[in-house]
Amino acid sequence: MPDAYGFTRYGGPEEQRFLDLPKPVPGPDELLVEVYAAGVNPVDWGVRAGKHRAFLHLEMPAVLGREAAGVVEQLGEGVDGFAVGDPVFGTTLRGGGCYARYALLTAGQTAPKPPSVSFTDAAALPVAAGTAHDCVNQLGPTAGQTLLILGIGGGVGVAAAQLARDAGVSVVGTASAAKREFVESLGATAIDYDGADFGKQLDAALPNGADTVLDLVGGGALDSVSSVISPGCRVISATDPETAARFGALPMSRKSSTATLTELARRVAEGRLDPQVRAVFPFEDAEAALREVESGHPWGKVVLDMTSRSSH
Repeated sequence: MPDAYGFTRYGGPEEQRFLDLPKPVPGPDELLVEVYAAGVNPVDWGVRAGKHRAFLHLEMPAVLGREAAGVVEQLGEGVDGFAVGDPVFGTTLRGGGCYARYALLTAGQTAPKPPSVSFTDAAALPVAAGTAHDCVNQLGPTAGQTLLILGIGGGVGVAAAQLARDAGVSVVGTASAAKREFVESLGATAIDYDGADFGKQLDAALPNGADTVLDLVGGGALDSVSSVISPGCRVISATDPETAARFGALPMSRKSSTATLTELARRVAEGRLDPQVRAVFPFEDAEAALREVESGHPWGKVVLDMTSRSSH
């Protein structure tokens, strides 16, 4: 079967297809990796839909996927600290390329994969857990303080809840009623955002307001929790600039360096962080995997198993 999955022009899912493409060649500070597992993220369908084309210029056909885990096949110029045959995981700065047999990862955003961490779990870390790590560090909640996560059930929220919990922070998260048990398993207090008593639940969980807020929903989510956002509350939001400005919210600042990824993998190896991979699709079902994420209702992370290729 073809060795990549992507799209031929911007648009809806109908533009997605399997692709036969030549093996990529690593440029400076890049690693060519044989992909064993690739993470599936909302940004992937956003790229296909053209949401990022103002600053992300892709040549068609374009391969989907921002994060992957696999084995180093070839090193680009200037790459140190890695060798051919090393198990690694990381991200690409090219906007995509990971739903493929071979992908180009950025050396500064790639890390060794510990033996005790599966390729599937490693592939789920760079985008979601990396974002969560950077956001929690940016917000800086300390032991005894509170963190309110809007949209806690997705990949970023799941990781942020665990990272904050391990720092002694009290975590409250909004999610659907169906995800209550799952959210509570993360050590967080769950609030049903569709509940008729949403306001009462919120005030009961945060009687003194929130010290920090991580808004992963956008839209009117911040307005719905305005009662617990005091003037001193620190907020990071994915919402529109106008709404963010009203709450003094900062944009997400992404780093996801090798050091960050190494720390995240160590936490997984120690059993302190579970990327919560809820669904693993074989590569031939890449369309279904992306549809699961684009539906907006996945729990945790979705990953493609690239070793399922008949050609592997």
